[in-house]
Amino acid sequence: MSVPTTVASANTQVDAKPGEPSQTVSRSEFLEEQELADRRDEDHSDVSLNSELAQPPVADLLPESVPETSVQPLSQTAASPTLPSSESNAVTSTVTSTVTSTVGSDLAPVRSDALEPASPVNPTSSENSLLNQVADYSNPTRNPNGSSNPLAQLTSITQLSDVQPTDWAYQALQSLVERYGCIVGYPDQTFRGQRALSRFEFAAGVNACLDRISELLAASTADLATKEDLATLQRLQEEFAAELAALRGRVDVLEARTAELEANQFSTTTKLSGDAYFTVSDLFGEDVADDNNTVFQYRSRLIFTSSFSGEDQLGVILQAGNVQRFIQPGNEIRLAGEASTNGTIVIDTLNYVFPIGDRALVALFGNAAGLDSLSFGVITPFDIGAARGAVSRFGQRPPIYRVANVSTGAAVNLFLTDEISLQLGYAGGEAGSPEPGNGLFNGNYGLIGQLKARNLFDILDLSLTYVNSYTGISTTTSGAITAGIQTGTGSLLAAVDADRPVVANSYGVAANLKFDGFQIGGWAGFSAIRALELGDADVWNYGLTLAFPDLGGQGNLGGIVVGIQPRLTGSTPSLGAALGRRRDPDTGLHVEAFYRIALNDNIDITPAVVWLTAPNHNQDNADIFFGAVRTTFRF
Repeated sequence: MSVPTTVASANTQVDAKPGEPSQTVSRSEFLEEQELADRRDEDHSDVSLNSELAQPPVADLLPESVPETSVQPLSQTAASPTLPSSESNAVTSTVTSTVTSTVGSDLAPVRSDALEPASPVNPTSSENSLLNQVADYSNPTRNPNGSSNPLAQLTSITQLSDVQPTDWAYQALQSLVERYGCIVGYPDQTFRGQRALSRFEFAAGVNACLDRISELLAASTADLATKEDLATLQRLQEEFAAELAALRGRVDVLEARTAELEANQFSTTTKLSGDAYFTVSDLFGEDVADDNNTVFQYRSRLIFTSSFSGEDQLGVILQAGNVQRFIQPGNEIRLAGEASTNGTIVIDTLNYVFPIGDRALVALFGNAAGLDSLSFGVITPFDIGAARGAVSRFGQRPPIYRVANVSTGAAVNLFLTDEISLQLGYAGGEAGSPEPGNGLFNGNYGLIGQLKARNLFDILDLSLTYVNSYTGISTTTSGAITAGIQTGTGSLLAAVDADRPVVANSYGVAANLKFDGFQIGGWAGFSAIRALELGDADVWNYGLTLAFPDLGGQGNLGGIVVGIQPRLTGSTPSLGAALGRRRDPDTGLHVEAFYRIALNDNIDITPAVVWLTAPNHNQDNADIFFGAVRTTFRF
């Protein structure tokens, strides 16, 4: 079929086939020829078309045959749409991107269990319709009307054949795009016309060129659209009038929904999310069965995440729970996220994070400044929140991040390279109390320095950690006097509680290797502890982790933790006398396995079991088995 490439007002210069002279035809002759050509196309004629349109000369004004009112873009003020990088969505997003917006942006929280990822928003019915049309095109084996007969009659405009790169309309739009830049977004700033588009995708591109050329006409600049291009655009607008009208209606719907969301959102600067988990658990063993009962425990959180500049983040977490520890010889069986507020709502976390330049983050903590928060994350696959990671306190993260009893402080994260960062942090215990032995600098404190590498060789995470801490004598809410390193894990002797303040220098190394569907990692930790006026002690701990992301389904997680909880390996005679022993007599193992099953994006069920050999690192104690089923809801 001979195809015209430019359209003039009265007489039209038509590009001839190669080897034939150009000829001038009237507009009526051109339209008659085009109508005959379209009929031949309907008869499935095999026609070879020119791939590019000729460049016509620039005219001053609209031709008489193309009235100005015929150019009707969806929006006279819309900016030129931007194409996504994926060619499968080549033009569709150019319409939706002009009416959708993001209110604020998320900054990764300092505390690893402070925030859960937002649930994906399900598309609306009208959006699903458009997405289904794109899916129909993307799958060549699927008929848009669901019929098994590829030649079945179609009754809807959305079911008509796609626009092929060899069609006149396609080449006309391609020429307009290349000359006026109506659609940009590819690295070479060009519109790629080597694949077919659905009629809705194509209509979005036509609308983009309508907007662009209207802007040029409104600006009255020298770079006006040519008469021939306006005629081409008019024909495209007429041919795709149904699709343009449908897109206009969808844009109106999206604008209305966007306005409704903005008017009824929780806050212009704050996002509300939360989680709640319920755990049924019990201890089994010869020495503990009579002292414990099956329990039903819960913890619930409301998480407020605010941003004032788009780059900072203020985090506030309100929490309530009734998670209490079991009666046991040591501290080995304690749940991650253990919190007992007796149903009272408390402020669990208050922090503010902001960047300094491009290579530093600063975090301020008014509450819950644990060493894991000061370190901006821990190298382990299971410290992803007490509601979703390992069930036990020991399995959640290495004990070195619990050696300091602190809550208020500050930290900085320095990005030395894209993979390596340095974390420095300080926090005090009773920082809000002016009494002697308290305050930000005169009471309990923890000072942490950590060198962390992420994605070394694309598979390795690694950290080297140092903590200097001081823990004085304190009184618990129940009136008990405590001292020593209260990590909430390990044997009683490993806490070095001799009714004396203690100073500790703790060292840790952690690593995690990540492969497809499998991760293996672990840690080792050592604390050199001095009980003031008594003597010194050494405490060691180890852990090996195996993680299986998406095991059996998307969002699932299988986990195994095998390790030695904190164990007193030696002490000076004077300190040993005060403790009752100079070292733990035996070495017990912690073996934990859990499997998180994602029922959907918001609900998980996690069965877990823990086996302790030689509890409290003493073989005189019978083995302990712990079983739990945790159900987590996120919103």
